[in-house]
Amino acid sequence: MSTTRQFVCKTLIRAGNSLTAVGCVGLMLALTGVIPADLFAIGISSGIRVVGSVAIAGCLLSAIGYGAVEYLEQ
Repeated sequence: MSTTRQFVCKTLIRAGNSLTAVGCVGLMLALTGVIPADLFAIGISSGIRVVGSVAIAGCLLSAIGYGAVEYLEQ
């Protein structure tokens, strides 16, 4: 695997894992009432939904990165 492809895969994995961690921590803080969830409300979406979307986006980015690594190693 070339160094550019490795860099892209590692970047996707790191960004995805970071977003997942931030989203999960944000969800826990919002659900326990430490931070108000209304801070993250956008339009008609509730704040919990927006923070959950960050965690889900992180999971998807991680899955793409790990999938690309497995695909390119074959």
